[in-house]
Amino acid sequence: MSVVHQLSSGWLLDHLSFINKINYHLCQHHKPCCGKNEPTSSVHFDSLQMVSLSSFGPSATYIASDLTTKPENDDRGNSDVLLQNYVFRSELFDVTKPYITSTGREECQQSNEKEDLMDGVKKEISTSIIGKKRKRCVVFNQGELDAMEYHAKIRNLILDGSSQLVQEGLKSGFLYPLSEKQDECSEHITLPLDTCSLSELCEMAKHLPSLYEMELQILRLMEDDMSVTEQDLFSRVVENSSSFTKMITLMGQKYLVPPRSSFLLSDISCMQPLLNCRKKYDVIVIDPPWQNKSVKRSNRYSYLSPMQIKQIPVPKMAAPDCLVITWVTNRQKHLRFVKEELYPSWSVEMVAEWHWVKITKSGEFVFPLDSLHKKPYEGLVLGRVREKTALPLRNADEKVLPIPDHKLIVSVPCTLHSHKPPLAEILKDYIKQDGEYLELFARNLQPGWTSWGNEVLKFQHVDYFIALESGN
Repeated sequence: MSVVHQLSSGWLLDHLSFINKINYHLCQHHKPCCGKNEPTSSVHFDSLQMVSLSSFGPSATYIASDLTTKPENDDRGNSDVLLQNYVFRSELFDVTKPYITSTGREECQQSNEKEDLMDGVKKEISTSIIGKKRKRCVVFNQGELDAMEYHAKIRNLILDGSSQLVQEGLKSGFLYPLSEKQDECSEHITLPLDTCSLSELCEMAKHLPSLYEMELQILRLMEDDMSVTEQDLFSRVVENSSSFTKMITLMGQKYLVPPRSSFLLSDISCMQPLLNCRKKYDVIVIDPPWQNKSVKRSNRYSYLSPMQIKQIPVPKMAAPDCLVITWVTNRQKHLRFVKEELYPSWSVEMVAEWHWVKITKSGEFVFPLDSLHKKPYEGLVLGRVREKTALPLRNADEKVLPIPDHKLIVSVPCTLHSHKPPLAEILKDYIKQDGEYLELFARNLQPGWTSWGNEVLKFQHVDYFIALESGN
């Protein structure tokens, strides 16, 4: 269970527990005698089940039998089966101290700024710079004033709700006060990652011969450890429909694909293979690469303009009454865009706004709540697809609860950039069970979900996991 505590204010989540309860068990078949070495530069189609969608029609599904758990009349009959277990590196959630601590000077400055905000007057605020004789004038632009006004509205909600959940976490022992000894032992962990740039591969894929005009085939992962070509990966939805994890090798890098998951590795210009599946999704989670100053400076990832985000074909993939959830930064410009432009263009009616609050393992905010630099929370905007012409709902007799507004999701964040907490468990009361679920701009995979993005395998790289002792 990823939900540690649930109160009226929201949920306290254990992100690491959610990952490790995914069945990351890799079956490895070892023959008594050595077999011939197979080349690793391409996919061998005799080891794949290629299923054409043309014979199934619009409601086609791509569920394959689990060939890894059934004995076949092949060479595997005389092989030993080893079960290799993997767990996610716990040190990637070892957030013991706030990233930035408050100072008396910052608190004084914030107090003055809040007074000016409440007066509704845009003023110049002079603050003394320690160690310098001159004074610096700080002038807030309209975007900053809007952000401060929004923060003032939700501040008590964030503070009171997260405090209640943190107290429950401290009582249960899930959260714990940080001792000086623990503080001294904690150090920055540098992982020996040698990952390929997935986004650059997506750019490279644009120059490969297009397979979109061919009869679409879904790439089924039938072998336990197999190599895939870039062209196969970029032109098809890849699926692991078995009950065990599969490992794929791409450009010499190994990635774990969890059971009952599927994905498409591409950028926004190459989404057609996903659309060709002709699936309608009951839940669509979107984490757009929003444009902001830090992204521009760091060049950490490519971003999309609001117009480009608006062109994502959500209406073509959404089932009637589909729940659409969009992660939003704290820029009010982005929040207004989602509410006033993006959702209306998709025929999505906004129903709620939730907040993800990031804390340390001792329950402190990762940033000061009133920090002008960064806030310890991010937003989610939830909406329902409302068709202009009413269509019959799938399983219309199945009841789901109305979505409450201003719920909090409180968790210790992963130290990997933009590794968002899982939503599957907290959404179960508000969505149809056994539905079709899609995540756009994903960076990891989940059982039961289809994931798309130009870095969709990023956090599935085997270096982010630890292999436990194998067993027969």
